[in-house]
Amino acid sequence: MYDLIIRQAQVFDGLGHPGKIADVAVLNGVVAEIGAVTGSAKQEVDAKGLSLMPGIVDLHTHFDAQVTWDPTMSPSPALGVTTVVMGNCGFGITPCPAEHRETMMKNLSVVEGMDLNALLSGINWNFETFKEYMDQLRATKPYLNTALFVGHSVVRTAVMGPAGSEKVTPSPQELEAMCQLVREAMQAGAIGFASSFSPNHSGYGGIPMPSTIATEEELLALSGVMKEFDKGVFMMATGARATPEVIEKVAANSGRPAFISTVLSMYNPATPDLAITYYEKAEQARARGNEVYILTSCQPLSFDFTLEEPYPMYSHSAFDRVKNRPAAEILSAYKDPAFRQQFRENLKNLKPGILFLGDWKYLEVGEVSLPEHAALEGMTYEALGKKWGMEPLDAFFELAIKENLKNHVIGKFFNHIDAGVAPLLKHSSSVVTLSDAGAHLIYMCDAAFGLHFLGHWVRKTGEFTLEEGIRRITSHAADRFKIPNRGRLIKGAPADMLLFDPKEVGMTKLETLHDLPGGGARKVRSGTGIHGVWVNGCMVHDGKDYVKLAEGPGQVIDSFLQ
Repeated sequence: MYDLIIRQAQVFDGLGHPGKIADVAVLNGVVAEIGAVTGSAKQEVDAKGLSLMPGIVDLHTHFDAQVTWDPTMSPSPALGVTTVVMGNCGFGITPCPAEHRETMMKNLSVVEGMDLNALLSGINWNFETFKEYMDQLRATKPYLNTALFVGHSVVRTAVMGPAGSEKVTPSPQELEAMCQLVREAMQAGAIGFASSFSPNHSGYGGIPMPSTIATEEELLALSGVMKEFDKGVFMMATGARATPEVIEKVAANSGRPAFISTVLSMYNPATPDLAITYYEKAEQARARGNEVYILTSCQPLSFDFTLEEPYPMYSHSAFDRVKNRPAAEILSAYKDPAFRQQFRENLKNLKPGILFLGDWKYLEVGEVSLPEHAALEGMTYEALGKKWGMEPLDAFFELAIKENLKNHVIGKFFNHIDAGVAPLLKHSSSVVTLSDAGAHLIYMCDAAFGLHFLGHWVRKTGEFTLEEGIRRITSHAADRFKIPNRGRLIKGAPADMLLFDPKEVGMTKLETLHDLPGGGARKVRSGTGIHGVWVNGCMVHDGKDYVKLAEGPGQVIDSFLQ
């Protein structure tokens, strides 16, 4: 007898083949049979009229802290995800000597837009080393299959403490200590090494995140540790300093695949020809024998934020004055003509990698607190400036002052024009991911990237067939990161599955929940057209709610392909 039979679904294998009507039988967490299954099962699901595919593989998440208090890893299971990779951009919480926990948490709260009180009260610190964290993760029994990068900023902090954000060049002893931590993490099952040179990545109080001040030589030394193991992948939030040429150098030096994550590789109408050059340079690197790819977002890069916590603006130096300051000081700054003039100068002299480029038609008035401003919701700041007879920049701050910083702003910064994004998604250098799930919780929720891909890029635009769209968010992603056996629905594979209605699949609008430790708020989305999600043969979400389980079925992935 099987554990589960899903009957009469249109089954997609995740490898790009057309779907076929079949039954799928599961035994001991593994796909046992696909076809006309004649046996019986402990549970059967009638899936006639629905489609069954492998669970979505999300290569870019930041659940490192959340999973220690929330083994469901919400909201990803509700959005069809069954496998995640954490520790991206080199940010995380392990390895972390006890004396550096506060530094690590404070920096993480800013760089990844996390609620500091939630981190302080929620993280379960039964670890210091990378191996101890992996052991704790196994004991946590997460709902999702989970892999973990060892991170540059993390090991810098672990070795150098707060000086990791101040001292550009480590001593030879410090560099060797960092290399040893990377080595120990690889031995303990890290998927690879991650880093960031991004100018958007600042820590607590506006200090740079440790890796962003590191030298190229340090980056090569740390990523080069992977060569000792002949396994692992490298990913980096690059910015302007870590050019595709630098990333190719990392790939050549380590002998491992390297992945670029940067807003510079997202479509931006202000510089419409820039993004595609990253994909072309990655293709050229591969032609030279060095595996370089681009981690590609299939969604508009948008943030829902307030001017009390204006994260997307922090890469403009004018906003250094308001980082982590009380509301009264922030309001005073926004009223100051000198502050506004400095911001104008920032917009005239843009640095590469900046999120907001000064196009006010892509910033909209979000939720407001005062009834007299309700009619402004959805209006662009360009239109608001015209309505109020002032520059959009002034309207931006004047509304915040009137609202006592309580109004929300919706910023659409990159990837918001389909005609510009489609060629990037289709390029051979593209790997579809970048949900940032677990991060930027007070601003956004892109964890539904896979459902958006199926609903928008497959059904709405027709840019991809359903079988190819499924492949791009399942086996293609898993294979690029050398994750074995995931992202395919074939006999003998783990039974990670998503049952959905292709006519309805998609995501809802953002909503706010107050369910973080300490009562903190976060933005979440729900899926549409979802009828069930299984991880290793166990249902974790029934399409409406999480299944309450004594322990999660997710596996900690610590072995990877070469």
